[in-house]
Amino acid sequence: MALNSIRSWASDFRVYLEWPCLRMLFLGFSAGLPLLLVLGTLSFWLREAGIDRSTIGYLTWIGLIYAGKWLWAPLVDRLPIPFLGRLLGRRRSWLIFAQTIIVLGLLGMASLDPKLAITPVVWCALLVAFGSATQDIALDAFRIESADSDRQAALAATYQTGYRLALIWSGAGVLWLAARVETGAGYDASAWQFAYVVMAFSISVGLITTLLSKEPARIELAKARNAKAWLHQTLIEPFSEFITRYGWHAIVILGLIAIYRISDIVMGIMANPFYVDMGYTKDEVAAVSKVFGVIMTLLGAFIGGVLALRFGVMRILFLGAVLSAVSNLLFAWLATQGHDLTGLVWVISADNLSSGIATAAFIAFLSSLTNIQYSATQYALFSSMMLLAPKWLAGFSGVFVDAFGYPIFFISTAIIGVPVLLLIWLVIHFNLVQFKKQESATIPID
Repeated sequence: MALNSIRSWASDFRVYLEWPCLRMLFLGFSAGLPLLLVLGTLSFWLREAGIDRSTIGYLTWIGLIYAGKWLWAPLVDRLPIPFLGRLLGRRRSWLIFAQTIIVLGLLGMASLDPKLAITPVVWCALLVAFGSATQDIALDAFRIESADSDRQAALAATYQTGYRLALIWSGAGVLWLAARVETGAGYDASAWQFAYVVMAFSISVGLITTLLSKEPARIELAKARNAKAWLHQTLIEPFSEFITRYGWHAIVILGLIAIYRISDIVMGIMANPFYVDMGYTKDEVAAVSKVFGVIMTLLGAFIGGVLALRFGVMRILFLGAVLSAVSNLLFAWLATQGHDLTGLVWVISADNLSSGIATAAFIAFLSSLTNIQYSATQYALFSSMMLLAPKWLAGFSGVFVDAFGYPIFFISTAIIGVPVLLLIWLVIHFNLVQFKKQESATIPID
């Protein structure tokens, strides 16, 4: 009996060796690389350059670009890019376009010093965020269209693996590179600029993978009779279809999407300024938070993916929400300990493990909500809603820390995660989301 159980679990894990999962590893890396470079890692750079916490908090609103990507997602979903679209296909051509924008924006940031002028840095960061958000739109559709719904949790886990490896490189890698080339103990702009040039060239992982990947099977849609009908199909139908499918229950589902990650996102923007203010060095933060912490997130993502297959997505979604809120309380404790490297290791372990579990389940949840005919647009809407309220609220995090201190801030971020549990309970109680394979969404594994 025990041997059969072991074999059953081993069979579940073999899904990660299928080609769509392996491909998502590299594309996930491309998706994860820009995020910290315009948010977390940038906040470390800015704090070291002497930028105040309130300004750093407000610059979190760069992340609202991601929250607004549903505005141009219908164009990515429906419009081909001239010439490039004919050559590579709709999904791959948009990926190449977005990745090129990211490279240009990162090279622009690498040519600037925020200590001298912060506005040009912000504009380049906005360009990177736009390219990154566009890449996310195309990549989410590519992922959803690459496998049937049974494997979406596994695809989410390997996508998260690549994503988190990119976070190691764009977090720890940048700090390590900057620490290696800086000329003294103080602030050295050229060290950060060198690191950002390396990050720009690292996007080649995504570019090469996109060029070597196979375009997903094209979903044929009814052709519009005229321009008005095309606009209706492109801009209105993806949203009205979701509302029609779920009725008033859509309010509960969208509410859950809007605040599920609120504890993590609001807390996360002050993490790097917190490390700087507590006296942790670049090498310490790189090793503990950006490497070890991301490894723990990867472990959590794999555990979350398998647990979702075994016990159901909604149960693991609830578990992830509880763990995410509770782990923020550990940061409140750490804020009272001063420079405590051992404490940092334990807190990062708990926080990132819970984040990985929650994220894998949440991506599977979002994927289950999409109609394959509008995969890019609907998923962009969901992932945008996930960011809108948290990113807006996070913009005031620096002001809050200045007024009340780090311990109260971290406790508050845990408390605001409590309503998430009620919304998950409502979705489960009313059986609002069905996790089953739909005939229209059955796509062969290539």
